[in-house]
Amino acid sequence: MFNGLKIIQSREVFSFSIDAVLLAEFAAIPKRGRVLDLCTGNGVIPLLLSEKTNGTIDAVEIQPRLADMAKRSVALNGLEDRIRIIEGDLRHYVKKAGYGVYDAVTVNPPYMPVTGGDVNGSEYYAIARHELYCTLEDVVEACARLVKPGGKVTMIHRPSRFLDIMDSLRRWKLEPKRVRFVHHHAKAEATMVLIEALRDGRPDLKLLPPLFVEERNPTAI
Repeated sequence: MFNGLKIIQSREVFSFSIDAVLLAEFAAIPKRGRVLDLCTGNGVIPLLLSEKTNGTIDAVEIQPRLADMAKRSVALNGLEDRIRIIEGDLRHYVKKAGYGVYDAVTVNPPYMPVTGGDVNGSEYYAIARHELYCTLEDVVEACARLVKPGGKVTMIHRPSRFLDIMDSLRRWKLEPKRVRFVHHHAKAEATMVLIEALRDGRPDLKLLPPLFVEERNPTAI
C-alpha cells in the first residue's frame, strides 16, 4: 500500500476501496491515546491510521475470515503492539470495552439498507455493503457509547443517507462538525460524504470544499 505497508486481501472475499483511503486521510486522529475502527473489514483503516498516530488502535470486525486476514496483515507489518483486531459485533462491543474509553472512532459502515431488493451474491460483500448485521442507527449508537466526551467520530457514507446520518448523530449527542462531499470529477454528483462529529459538542458545522477524485487516479486526494 503506502509507505511500505502490506495488506492481505482477496477479491473473492474482500479488498479495500478508495473509501477506506479517504476516511483514513480525513480523520483527525490524536497523536496519542486510544483509537477505534468499527467495521474494519480486512484491517486497512487501522493500518493507514498507524501512520498518523503513536497511540493504540483497536479494530472490530464481525466476519471471522476478514478478522483473521486483518490479524495476519497486522503481524505482517510488525504492528501487533499497536493494533489489536477484535472479532465481534459492534452492537455488543461496549460491554467488553466499556463506555467512553476511546479518544477517536472511525467507521466505514454498510451503506445500503436491506429493503428486499438485490443483495450482493457474495456473503462477505453482502455483509460489508448491506445492513444485514447492523443498521445505521446501530453504528451511530455504538460510536456514541464508545467515544469519550469531546472525542471525535469520523464516518464515510453515501450522500443519499446524509439526512438520516445527521439526524442519528444528533440523536446520540454526536454533533456534526465537518462535512466534505466526494465527487469523481467537477461535473459529477457526489458519490460519498465524509462526516466528523464531536461527542457532546456545540452546534458549529463546517462544510468543506468538495473533494474531486479522478477515477483514473484514485489516490490523488
